[in-house]
Amino acid sequence: MTDQDPAHLPFDVRVPNAARMYDYYLGGKNNYQVDRDAAEKIMALGPSRSICVANRRFLGRAVRHAAAQGIRQFLDLGTGLPTQENVHEVAKRQDPGARVVYVDYDPVVRAHAQALRMLDDTVTVIEQDVREPETVLGHADLRKTIDLSRPVAVLFIAILHCLTDDEDPWGVVRALTGELAPGSMIAVSHLTDDAHPEEGAAARKVYDKATAPLIHRSHADVERFFEGFEVLEPGVTRVNEWRPEDDLDRLRPGGEWFYVGMGRKN
Repeated sequence: MTDQDPAHLPFDVRVPNAARMYDYYLGGKNNYQVDRDAAEKIMALGPSRSICVANRRFLGRAVRHAAAQGIRQFLDLGTGLPTQENVHEVAKRQDPGARVVYVDYDPVVRAHAQALRMLDDTVTVIEQDVREPETVLGHADLRKTIDLSRPVAVLFIAILHCLTDDEDPWGVVRALTGELAPGSMIAVSHLTDDAHPEEGAAARKVYDKATAPLIHRSHADVERFFEGFEVLEPGVTRVNEWRPEDDLDRLRPGGEWFYVGMGRKN
């Protein structure tokens, strides 16, 4: 993305944007200098690109696992900017009829999805905030795309650590999943600084000046997101330990920064 005169843009490029920073970690081009500067500070604290790639690969494994269990509907919350191996691309390789709803409160996400021609009758993006679960679930475009009376895989990938404790992310998860049909699944990935508390504190200071905070949580805190679900093997674990598909998954640096897991509603 070419940096432009801020006066000509519909958003403030003077403030680091968490989604655009993530795009930069993944090697994308949909970011501005302010995002790159903030991201470089984070990258100085650890292998951020490796960590984000590991998280992205977990997303792919989670979608493939849900599809292997017969799920053909996916709700991706806090989508972020489109990149490689998006949910609909992974899901539709398993079944071309798979249906996907992306949810993000950033209008730029929808604009990029439209530019990339991601959207059709089976794939849509709705501009909503996960902190308003009833609005998300009641959105007409979601209801048109997904049948909530049938199993859905709900993906909380790198989104819950953007919610503060005061915003009750556990309550948000309960509200978004409480009425799911039996056989539905959830996938969660969440940053932690259990292994690196000093670096985690420094990273939080960077994100305090961005569009979203960064809240690291403990293993016990992440396990709480699965209340009411049967946690699938190998449980809530480090990202590189969750059903790795090859040595790139197993040995990728920085795996200790993400706890991940999947659960099934019986």
